[in-house]
Amino acid sequence: MELIRLDDIRKTYHLGELDVPVLKGVSLSIARGEMVALMGQSGSGKSTLMNILGCLDRPTSGKYWLDGQEVSKLTADQRAVIRNKKIGFVFQSFNLLNRTSALDNVMMPLAYTASNLSGREARKRAEALLDRVGLGDRIHHHSSQLSGGQQQRVAIARSLINRPPLLFADEPTGNLDSRTSREILEMFQALAAEENITIVLVTHDAGVAGYAQRAIRIRDGLIEAGAFNDPGAVTSVGPIASDPVQMVAPH
Repeated sequence: MELIRLDDIRKTYHLGELDVPVLKGVSLSIARGEMVALMGQSGSGKSTLMNILGCLDRPTSGKYWLDGQEVSKLTADQRAVIRNKKIGFVFQSFNLLNRTSALDNVMMPLAYTASNLSGREARKRAEALLDRVGLGDRIHHHSSQLSGGQQQRVAIARSLINRPPLLFADEPTGNLDSRTSREILEMFQALAAEENITIVLVTHDAGVAGYAQRAIRIRDGLIEAGAFNDPGAVTSVGPIASDPVQMVAPH
């Protein structure tokens, strides 16, 4: 089933009397539970496309269906509701509160949603997510007491607290070493396969993109490759390496 479909999405910025077209007719689809990489050089339109996909901005024209709802004409407040309910974000810089426990960092987004969870239920959900990302024994540690990889795991757990069907990871391994990067990317693979979460990796790194099922490449405001999943095409489902991928303990 499709989770995302774009039809002829265009975005033009108006700078005084100058019109600057950034997206020039983007059409694509992403299935529920699929893990894709969104790739493009600086100035390609990649960030603008991610902002539209993440309901942070809306297109100048075209249509965007997210989870069966046409969202391209929604107001900023309406998009905020969609983000809170259906979209999680993971960033390169983690964006955690340093003097706050891992548990409280994960629970924080619940304060911005119309969640009817009791305090006990919210804590239980957050604890389960921290356990899911391998930090069940670190729930009371402040983020400043955690390694970079552990902080990113907390950020992933936080992004999932509202049980969104869609997760964006914007250069999620940019501040991590190679072993920790592999752990995080394998975790994303597991979330897509086991939890049926759609994951969009936004990256310029072909090694990171290699963990996705396909790469959507954008250039000069147009999709260059990978817009639609072709079951007959050969897709990359893991990194190219000389040694088998070994699962390692959380770092």
